[in-house]
Amino acid sequence: MGFAAITFLVIFLLIASGGLLLFYREAMMKRLSDVVTPRVKRSGGLKTAIQQTGSTIGGAMGQLERFLPKSQAEASVIQQRLTRAGLRSESAPKILYGAKVLVPLVLCTLAMVSGAGSYSPFIVYALALGLGFIGPDFWLGRKISRRQAQIRRGLPDVLDLLVICIEAGLSLDHATARTAEELERVQPAISDELSITVLEQRAGIARADAWRHLAERTGVESVRNLVTILIQSEKFGTSVAKTLRTHSDTLRTQRRQKVEELAAKTTVKLVFPLVFFIFPSLFLVTLGPAGIVMAESFQKYFSH
Repeated sequence: MGFAAITFLVIFLLIASGGLLLFYREAMMKRLSDVVTPRVKRSGGLKTAIQQTGSTIGGAMGQLERFLPKSQAEASVIQQRLTRAGLRSESAPKILYGAKVLVPLVLCTLAMVSGAGSYSPFIVYALALGLGFIGPDFWLGRKISRRQAQIRRGLPDVLDLLVICIEAGLSLDHATARTAEELERVQPAISDELSITVLEQRAGIARADAWRHLAERTGVESVRNLVTILIQSEKFGTSVAKTLRTHSDTLRTQRRQKVEELAAKTTVKLVFPLVFFIFPSLFLVTLGPAGIVMAESFQKYFSH
């Protein structure tokens, strides 16, 4: 088993080295030319090295992306999910698809090295490939859920600050920019989304379209309701401050009702721990001594 593991590792390293030589031949030739004809070193060497390492990893993931066929519709869905998770870099889809290739290989390697694959090779390796393939998608889904929860929790604070800014005399655009700036540390997720909305408006996109893009990027129902209210308020000429204040009160009422609902469900959820963990312990403590006494009495009775 040890010889097979060493052989596999050697073959894997040789294939990886050959792939790197094939994919990055030009980069290696450039580095060799820099070594042969050294130039004056520029400042920021560590920063440059980190950037080069990041670009190298992104390029490797881009090459691994070729092994996974995907359509344009699938690519758009993946890009939308990455955007909702806050990952907007150009290399994010490549890294995701590369992880869906690398993680199964790593899990299979660990199964082979640890010896777990010797018990039931088909089941172990199939499980490693399946978990490795869906693992990045599961991680992305969890990241999206956490970010949407952060946006949902920070939305009432955003509305209150918008109301204060608008009542102080600022327009909706300037109030949005100021709110994004003030909440950058407290609510980074929703502050980031508002900053993108402000940049889109400065780039020439209509206000209604920019707010619709905000709703599509976040995928949060409360944000969609806010966008609909703002568009209708602008369309019919009603007071934006009163509309935002009313919506903020509605969101806080919904949050309080959600907490009350969770508290009401607690009694039902406690039934299973009571039945499977607490009641057996109580029965053992209360009936255990009586059972021991009865067993001793029966033993004495039948012994005679």
